[in-house]
Amino acid sequence: MSGSSPFDRIDEGRLRSGAGVKWGAVAPEVLPAWVADMDFGIPGAVREALSRAVAREDLGYPFWPGGDPVVLSFERRMRRFGWTPEPGRTRVFTDLIQVLQVMIEHATEPGDGVAVHVPAYPPFLAAIERSGRRIIPIAARLGARGWTFDDEGLPERLRRDSCRLLLLVNPHNPTGRVFDRHELTTLATIAADLDLVVLSDEIHADLTYGDREHIPFASVSPDAAARTITATSATKAFNIAGMRCAVAHIGPDEVRDRIEREPLDYFGQPSILSRVATCAAWDDSGPWLDGLRLRLAENRAIVADWVESRAGVAHVQPEATYLAWLDFGATAIGSDPAGILHRRGGVLLSEGAEFSQHTIVDTRSFARLNFATSEQVLLRALARVDAVLDGAPDGLLDGPGHAPRR
Repeated sequence: MSGSSPFDRIDEGRLRSGAGVKWGAVAPEVLPAWVADMDFGIPGAVREALSRAVAREDLGYPFWPGGDPVVLSFERRMRRFGWTPEPGRTRVFTDLIQVLQVMIEHATEPGDGVAVHVPAYPPFLAAIERSGRRIIPIAARLGARGWTFDDEGLPERLRRDSCRLLLLVNPHNPTGRVFDRHELTTLATIAADLDLVVLSDEIHADLTYGDREHIPFASVSPDAAARTITATSATKAFNIAGMRCAVAHIGPDEVRDRIEREPLDYFGQPSILSRVATCAAWDDSGPWLDGLRLRLAENRAIVADWVESRAGVAHVQPEATYLAWLDFGATAIGSDPAGILHRRGGVLLSEGAEFSQHTIVDTRSFARLNFATSEQVLLRALARVDAVLDGAPDGLLDGPGHAPRR
């Protein structure tokens, strides 16, 4: 990449001195590669839009006579993926975890089953468990095509377990799979046969690689559109997670009607600044996103080359996201890779076991690496992993490691 790219370097001082959890919650000597925030700044268009709003002191209660700008921006954005959302069915929320919690309460009853592909985003699993619903895991399988999810016998299992809601995370976190049209059509057929509501989390849709194409689940068929709640946000692709703004397009009439009967302020309201940032991201930050995707593609290749040179670590290149799902099961640290790397190497990854909590699936040998950082920081983090795997003593381990082939 060009030396002038905003993605070539990061300011560790800025990151450590701020209020962000990724860098703020770790000791000064630790390199964080865990929570799904990027180390880069924000798009210039977002910064300028926020500055204009603050300069005119536009921080009161929001009112848009022409319609909520976030809803309009979302509808425009979805057309990029070949889907036109039905007008009047989109609501603005604070984040996708809130969307999930609301939809669980309005689409299911206590004791109902909620199917989800596992490994899964830990807060989603925790939310299902806390709500008194039962997690029905659809376990990942590693095959010749990489990560897949076995649907053999799935309809019978979901029927037996009184499943009412299918939680689809596509692109998938943490494996990085992008579900293809055949897989989505299969799931749509199962959902139709069992009359399931589908909550489709598509927050990583803008972060696919190569020829992988994101297909909104609601675009698969008219029936899929009528039973799907599509949830997304600009927060992941444009690095504005703290702005707290998300949307949900609610296809099922019954769920929509139940939500509409709730008190007006039941769900809260994202701020004017949240909406300003979201619209500027989706509508005006295309060149920034293009540059980001180039940096992430290069970092993805660095991780893949490192794994190829590193005996005992297994990995499938993600088809989307900036997250690498690493299996340390054939190494000496396979019992607790994230914990051991943190304690001995001063590098923090996300703990694999959390991605299968409350299920019978075992992901203890895994750790999730966030590679949305500069090349320099990524190489430092991988060198620390190398040092631990090579048996270096505890402490700071900024050694050369295995130089990835480029």
